[in-house]
Amino acid sequence: MTSLPYFFRSATALTFAAAVATAALLSARAETAALPAAASCSAPADLVRLVNPLKRVAQRVAAGQPLTIVAIGSSSTAGAGASSPAMNYPSRLAVELQAMYPSLSVTVINRGVNGEESHDMLARFDRDVFAQNPDLVLWQVGSNSVLRDRPLGEANTSLRDGLKRLREAGMDVVLINPQYAPKVITKHDVDGMVDLIHLTAKETNVDLFERFAVMRYWRLTEDIPFSTFISPDELHMNDWSYGCIAKLLAGAIHEAAGRSTVTATARGRQ
Repeated sequence: MTSLPYFFRSATALTFAAAVATAALLSARAETAALPAAASCSAPADLVRLVNPLKRVAQRVAAGQPLTIVAIGSSSTAGAGASSPAMNYPSRLAVELQAMYPSLSVTVINRGVNGEESHDMLARFDRDVFAQNPDLVLWQVGSNSVLRDRPLGEANTSLRDGLKRLREAGMDVVLINPQYAPKVITKHDVDGMVDLIHLTAKETNVDLFERFAVMRYWRLTEDIPFSTFISPDELHMNDWSYGCIAKLLAGAIHEAAGRSTVTATARGRQ
């Protein structure tokens, strides 16, 4: 059998390679077209605004001193569902706040432990919170009590005890309520827990970041599918939602600290 001249063999190989490359490009374009459009990280101002100014944070910022934050909670603080520790909400919060306060040293310490309830977290306050001497404590709470159908009274007792200790220590505090996820919202006491945390925050004069309402807004108002912001387990958050919550929370902290600084300055001029 007579072989093809080298020129024809080379041309045939190049044609085949070009065809393969074209097919790969078309396939990639088809996959990209099938992907949902990127969701916008947003929420109404009234859902993310902290009611009380963050006085200790404001003092540290005004003095140009390092800012230390402890994030204590369960799996959605630890970062279950994130692709890496760098993508959980405390890690992303540190990045967001550092960008807002470039001249400060900002440290966010992650003290989330999978599966814990409020009484478990309270039991490790001395080691995981007070030993760090934080300026701000972010306490994510309520999800596991709801998932396990615990009586609301149990969560209420440990929540109030914990807040009392934090306030007595002079730390700024922001509570973070449960995530709006399929396995959470089907539990019969989830609304009761959300109301309990809201009422407790109001009565004890501490701030509350309305994570539940923000995520509900994404789903019901913005029509963002759960698959965009919830992991396949239908419970935990994912990289997108951790990052978005961190961005919104950082903005809320920045605004509340700035409000405290303005108020203090105005009083000083009277």
